[in-house]
Amino acid sequence: MCLHTMEVNGEQDELMLHVGDDLFADTFSDDSVYTFVGQELKISQVFSANLGVAAPVWDAALHLCRYFEENSLSFEGKRIIELGAGTGIVGILAARLGAYVTLTDLPLAVPQLQSNLSANMPSFGWPSVTPSVLPLSWGQDQHSFPSDWDLVLGADIVYLAETYPLLMDTLVHLCQGGAMVYLSSKMRGEHGTPGFYRDTLPQRFHVELVHCDPTQNINIYRAVLRGKQ
Repeated sequence: MCLHTMEVNGEQDELMLHVGDDLFADTFSDDSVYTFVGQELKISQVFSANLGVAAPVWDAALHLCRYFEENSLSFEGKRIIELGAGTGIVGILAARLGAYVTLTDLPLAVPQLQSNLSANMPSFGWPSVTPSVLPLSWGQDQHSFPSDWDLVLGADIVYLAETYPLLMDTLVHLCQGGAMVYLSSKMRGEHGTPGFYRDTLPQRFHVELVHCDPTQNINIYRAVLRGKQ
């Protein structure tokens, strides 16, 4: 049974919320291959002090990709923006399946996104158009982006309480055209993640829990801006 108040229990992928300059003295990378919906994705994770939480492929991202696979969601022709894309695995999968994708994250994460995007271009070219990679700082420059998306995606982007109002402002703007939001999160009680989905997001969105993995403490939520459903 999944509850909003679920606590972290023996979590192996500890959050690197405050990364000191001496934590990663050297930059190193790790390359992995993942397969979803028949698409082989080659993802490079560049670990450095600058990238911090943007470097790894988080389990919540893999859960979201698997959810899309298991539920046979159609991405062909859909306009999709991913927030806090990190390695880009979720948005790259959507682009390989025919979506028009914009990958966003903080400026420091953009080179990693661009590198993974280039590494995963199909041999015959992208089925729609080449995905875009753009910097987006929540609560600051979301108005530089349109509001007519079909889907807004995010994987493990809910972990710092001070960013929640900024994330909400960004989601509200991006969803003015009626976009469906899919957010996949490790339910970290000490970082207020359950409270975001229980109290904050429902203030402006209709929220539905669509997937729950109590073993890994990961939930996936679907949301639509109130008045737009």
